[in-house]
Amino acid sequence: MRIVVDEKIPYLCEALEQMGHTVEALPGCAISNSDLLTADALFVRTRTLCNAALLDNTAVRFIGTATIGHDHIDKEYCRQKGIVWTNAPGCNADAVLQYVQSVIYCWARSNSIENLQGLTLGIVGVGQIGSRVERWARKAGLTVLLNDPPRAARGEEGFVALEKIAQECDIITFHTTLNKSGDYPSYHLAGTAFMDNLHKCKLLINASRGPVVDNSALLQAIESNRTASVALDVWENEPLLNPKLLEKAYIATPHIAGYSAEGKMNASRMMVEAFAAFCNYKEALPIMRLPAPQHSEISADSLPDALLAIYNPMDDTRLLKTSPHKFEELRNNYNLRREPSAYEIRTEE
Repeated sequence: MRIVVDEKIPYLCEALEQMGHTVEALPGCAISNSDLLTADALFVRTRTLCNAALLDNTAVRFIGTATIGHDHIDKEYCRQKGIVWTNAPGCNADAVLQYVQSVIYCWARSNSIENLQGLTLGIVGVGQIGSRVERWARKAGLTVLLNDPPRAARGEEGFVALEKIAQECDIITFHTTLNKSGDYPSYHLAGTAFMDNLHKCKLLINASRGPVVDNSALLQAIESNRTASVALDVWENEPLLNPKLLEKAYIATPHIAGYSAEGKMNASRMMVEAFAAFCNYKEALPIMRLPAPQHSEISADSLPDALLAIYNPMDDTRLLKTSPHKFEELRNNYNLRREPSAYEIRTEE
């Protein structure tokens, strides 16, 4: 088969070629209808809008997005045209957990907070990522409040209203999908009403999708001191950022929270497995492995120190704040970090 792949999806082209396919790697934002006229399959990231304009009159019958999010795929169009699509749920969940941990520990250090006990964390969206954040947070001594209306509607217990999250949490982190319609829309979920209810928020984190948080309302909340610090990895209107919001953000990164080598490898592996099932491929699948990090031992006084030694979001913040016009370049050429599981960590604790 002939396959078109976003050139920034690592490890995937080689695996598909080993399976006997003809692969063409192209810039994700530049993939056009003419590129797909004779393509049987398409593998993308969130920057490629898979809709009628891209897919009409093409041979594409399979779309794989090597991402958790899938709002860039017109699913109704795919249904009508008989195009199978798949995403990679949970592929980078550990990477986003790493990002959230590092953001919180970095913020705590800068505010001379030695222990997270006594703080309340609100998690909005408790799926693959939010569940991992919850488990870590409870072990770290945080009080945790959870908001997930779809799970609550299924009769699951332990969830609170979004208003309670706003009113009672010191730290709030968003991990919901972006839905503009349906029973549980999340577009501007954190809008003016949410911001007006912030009573004690010291740090607000968005590592989900940019429009989940109304960026104009968030800027007003910062300027009126309803939240002390914000950490944004995702933004409305990417790659065009609100310059005032960028200036005032404590942590500002170019949509790379999930950009670990392990996360990318997981996504590519999931794409290969899904496509093999679609093709009824019966041979052994290509083996993809990551090498050990160059310096695989981390020694630190504490686990937070070790995690920040592995990844400190202030480095990416400095790059983005210095060159916001390079948002796409910083994202597309990001030096994939390694997750804590790749290291042997030794602490004095």
